[in-house]
Amino acid sequence: MARVIAIDWSGAAAGAKNKIWIAEALAGELLFLEDGRTREQVVDWLVERRAQVPDAIVGIDFAFSYPRWFLDAHGCTTVDALWKLVSEHGEDWLATSPAPFWGRPGQRRGEEGQLRQCEEGWNVRGIVPKSVFQIGGAGAVGTGTIRGIPHLSRLRAGGWAIWPFDAPSTHVVAEIWPRLLTGPVAKSSSIERRAWLDAHATLPAPIAERASSSEDAFDAAASALVLSRCSDLAETLAAPLTGDPREGSMLVPYSLRQNL
Repeated sequence: MARVIAIDWSGAAAGAKNKIWIAEALAGELLFLEDGRTREQVVDWLVERRAQVPDAIVGIDFAFSYPRWFLDAHGCTTVDALWKLVSEHGEDWLATSPAPFWGRPGQRRGEEGQLRQCEEGWNVRGIVPKSVFQIGGAGAVGTGTIRGIPHLSRLRAGGWAIWPFDAPSTHVVAEIWPRLLTGPVAKSSSIERRAWLDAHATLPAPIAERASSSEDAFDAAASALVLSRCSDLAETLAAPLTGDPREGSMLVPYSLRQNL
């Protein structure tokens, strides 16, 4: 069974290292949980970790692409072209928030398609995926995406295959949505976070306290635990995808889908 590394990402302009958490698990046992690294340092750590373990799957919670219409509008015939576009213009988008980006005071959500095909239809007791175009307000995921995509090329250069865009490999980085892995737990409550952890794992007290200390730590720990227990990860990663391949997909093991 593959080693699983789950990363709760952050698009924060400052203090990101206190919000980014890395968790590592093997066969349902949480081996490692830590924060304190910048985005660049996380990538460096992953490149080093690749050389240390024979096989691993990394799940990171930001979108690896955008809806098809947005790629078409910018002439991105490949996902690599999109990644280059985001690397060159992403910070300007965050600074000026041009349409279709929204979420800043006075801005309204656009009418164009907000979700990729892989995000449509998921609903965890009323909780649905957020739009990659939302870069302000509660639950905004667009900032993390803009400040995450430029690092995918670095990870690829460091030997990691970026799923589902690259050929199969023993070392894979995939996009995850932690809510599909944790279920409808009230993550804003430290009591609920700890209760979920106690129900799903037997953790040493120091690690359990760390994992329940914040929503970020919880998402990393819980995602690593759940994914590491899925025996069909390789099967899921190898399965053909529908829709535009440039949009990518979220890693949702088949064994979990029946409960969603």
